[in-house]
Formats: sequence, C-alpha cells, structure tokens
Amino acid sequence: MILVNTNNIVGKEIVQTLGLVKGSTIRAKHIGKDIAAAFRQLVGGELKEYGEMIEEARKIATAKMVEDAKKLGADAIINLRFSTSAVMQGAAEILVYGTAVKIR
Repeated sequence: MILVNTNNIVGKEIVQTLGLVKGSTIRAKHIGKDIAAAFRQLVGGELKEYGEMIEEARKIATAKMVEDAKKLGADAIINLRFSTSAVMQGAAEILVYGTAVKIR
C-alpha cells in the first residue's frame, strides 16, 4: 500500500477514487510512566513516555486506515493527514485519514 500526503503519486496514474478511509485509536500510559512524565515536566526535558505513546498510536491508527482501504480494494492512499486531540490528561486520540485510490 502506497501512502502519500500529496494529491498524486509520482509515476502513477490514479484511475479510480474509492473514498475516504480512516483509522483512529485512543491511547494512555500506565500510572508509573505518568508519574515519571509529571516529574520530568517539573524539572524540564523531553517527555519520552508521551512521545512513545503518540508514536505507538500513530502506527496503530495507520494500520487501521490501511485495513479500511484494503477492504475497498485500494492500491494507495493519497492526501494522508494526521490529527491529534487530548481526550483526558495522559490520554490522546490519534486520527489518520486520506483518500483511497486505485492506481496504474
């Protein structure tokens, strides 16, 4: 599956637009990592625990979107976009969406 954030794919022709595909997940870290992140926030520094959480969430949401596209028979997803929102303290939703297409 080809994933791009552009309207086209270099060297390929889009022959059919299949529609919007999406994937999302809501992730949270366990209390131990939450405490470590809270301490680091006080003294400064990168909040690695939350960075790991967001990266994991991106991968899961993208995999769900790709499965959605495969069900439509897509070869690629164009105009790929990510959106993040805080659901509660220490938890975030990642939404990824794009347009499923057939290419030649």
